[in-house]
Amino acid sequence: MSPTISVGIMYQPQISFLLDGTYHFSGKSYTGQHTVSFHEGLIQFDGQTFQKITFTPAGEEETFVLKNVIIGINFHWERKEDQRFKGDIEFIVEDEKITAINILPVDTYLISVISSEMSATSSIELLKAHAIISRSWLLSQIEKRQAIEISEATYLNDIRTDTEWIRWWDREDHRNFDVCADDHCQRYQGITRASQSLEAVTKAVLETTGEVLMYNKAICDARYSKCCGGIFEEFQSCWESIKYPYLTKSYDGKERDLPTPLPDLSQEAMAEVWIRSAPPAFCNTFDQTILSQVLNSYDQETTKFYRWSVFYTTQELSYLIRRRLEIDFGTVSDLIPLERGTSGRITRLKVVGNKQTLVIGKELLIRKALSESHLYSSAFVVDKTSDGFTLTGAGWGHGVGLCQIGAAVMAATGYDYRAILAHYFLKSQLTKHY
Repeated sequence: MSPTISVGIMYQPQISFLLDGTYHFSGKSYTGQHTVSFHEGLIQFDGQTFQKITFTPAGEEETFVLKNVIIGINFHWERKEDQRFKGDIEFIVEDEKITAINILPVDTYLISVISSEMSATSSIELLKAHAIISRSWLLSQIEKRQAIEISEATYLNDIRTDTEWIRWWDREDHRNFDVCADDHCQRYQGITRASQSLEAVTKAVLETTGEVLMYNKAICDARYSKCCGGIFEEFQSCWESIKYPYLTKSYDGKERDLPTPLPDLSQEAMAEVWIRSAPPAFCNTFDQTILSQVLNSYDQETTKFYRWSVFYTTQELSYLIRRRLEIDFGTVSDLIPLERGTSGRITRLKVVGNKQTLVIGKELLIRKALSESHLYSSAFVVDKTSDGFTLTGAGWGHGVGLCQIGAAVMAATGYDYRAILAHYFLKSQLTKHY
């Protein structure tokens, strides 16, 4: 039987929702439109206040709709939409706001995740591969959370000194539910999009039910991003300093196209040559048929991802970094890569200003600092001119684990899901977990 999980959907002072069918709470039955509001540390609903509210559906056909859910939080395509869900809906108080939590079986959740992360028209082999890595990641995170709670160890992901700020984000940021619904964890949008591809996605999930990737008797922390840029990044470059043998440097292409030897992109000179060129790779594609299958409509607003560039005037960059990091560097005069990972992604970047100089990392903090939302990746080289900075980059996302665009190309050219998983997760084993 598929385990049950909890997913944090939205976090607002007031939440409006529709119960489409009969739901039960505290001995009463409810249906139709309702609102919950934060009030003096409690949840106000139906003329009363509660510490927690859980609506349980009367049957399997019931669904509920949450109004104005923010998706793509802090990304360039951020927007609001109404979303429909199955399962229980729970409301709790967090930091003077209300959090809406969806409680449902893992495989029901996965049907939505796959549709939310990619287009409904993706090939069945890609959908199966994604079902397995999404399931693996989710279950590994639950195991990790339990291990941290048992050990009572302090989990540090924000380290600051006078000269350096190292920060990363992971699901440990969530304490009252298993995962969130946005890109911070896995993009989950209920059955809003799953309904558009129910047959194919359900087939992919059910035909792989319980299957996970494992290494050394532990479920793999299976990560994925949009585009690796041609060579995979490693886990420790983006999150805590743990080296997983199944998340290691490798080339995203056919062996016959493999650069010999594979360049060491942790070296600045080699990274610059790699990023300024566009070597062949599975994810180096402009095939709109494939891209339309793997990218949702708002993801297709990004037209350059394998190689890209952005320009900022000195004034724009200085203002942007000050606002995004809330640190006044004054006028920024240089961006100096100090350390790169295996994909060329910068993990430590020195920001030089006339008021302050600071080293920042890891890759996501760098991306946040250098964009209104998130820079496509931290695999970039810097060109300074008299009027500003040009960042020329490679890839989209952190580049660890499965490269979604590369995997889509593999599936379109005849690879099955086992071959796709073996390509991106070296030394892992496919195992039936439940």
